[in-house]
Amino acid sequence: MNNQFTIDNSQLTKKVIITAPAHSYLIEQLQKHGYEVVYHPGISYDELNAVIPDAEGLVVTTRIKIDAKILDKAKSLRWIGRLGSGMELIDEAYANQKGVQLISTPEGNRNAVAEHTLGLVLNLMNNITHSFEEIREGLWLRNENRGVELSGKTVGIIGYGNTGSRFAKLLAAFNVKVLACDKYKRDFSDGYIKEATQEEIAAEAEVVSLHVPLTSETRHMANDAFFNSFARQPFFVTTCRGGVTDTSAVINAIKAKVIAGAALDVLENEKLPSYTDKEKQQLEFLTAQPMS
Repeated sequence: MNNQFTIDNSQLTKKVIITAPAHSYLIEQLQKHGYEVVYHPGISYDELNAVIPDAEGLVVTTRIKIDAKILDKAKSLRWIGRLGSGMELIDEAYANQKGVQLISTPEGNRNAVAEHTLGLVLNLMNNITHSFEEIREGLWLRNENRGVELSGKTVGIIGYGNTGSRFAKLLAAFNVKVLACDKYKRDFSDGYIKEATQEEIAAEAEVVSLHVPLTSETRHMANDAFFNSFARQPFFVTTCRGGVTDTSAVINAIKAKVIAGAALDVLENEKLPSYTDKEKQQLEFLTAQPMS
């Protein structure tokens, strides 16, 4: 067992398994609430299946799929805690059917993701990585790498939850107009942030950023029709789940120049050793672009 903490189990009666790297504060707080903590950040699916029958709690990220087989084996399981946002690797319907409470913590990384999104936007619009790579090759192409100012632009945010709303707040210093849409939220306009439809974003935005969870409803939301609806050749950014964007569609959008550039923090398939020939070709195309 890959346990980095000394645990006194003499007064503990409930067991929780942590399946991913976690701060010591989480372990300490669980112990204070009477849990025996099994800290195994490298645990495999089969190993988890073997030790889960007597666990009351389970802490996960996106590394292990919590499916019906695991849930059936977890006879004592009462709750699953997700470190971060996105529940797509948990069979939510079956967990609810079995009375297992699901707890997500999207507020935990919202600021980090929002700042990362802003960094991607500035990098993309100012050719930072591209010009750095050229300098490594001995090229100083100043005019060719002149950036596009974010100031004064219209930014479209699709998904106005924890990260989308935090990203919008970070944009306050840039004198931008933010158009935000969210199918499940209303009446959130505030100053420079305007509630909008996705159609309005497609018509007006010069930067478009995706911040939606991956569900059956949002899978391949960013498809050919999505990109072809853009009127102003915006910069496209995504820091949500890879499956929200159709890789073929974003490649088509780059080739057709319906977007000015793409910043992809995520991929549909992030297990690179498992790539098919088609996926390898797609990744080679994307990484060969000056802004991708």
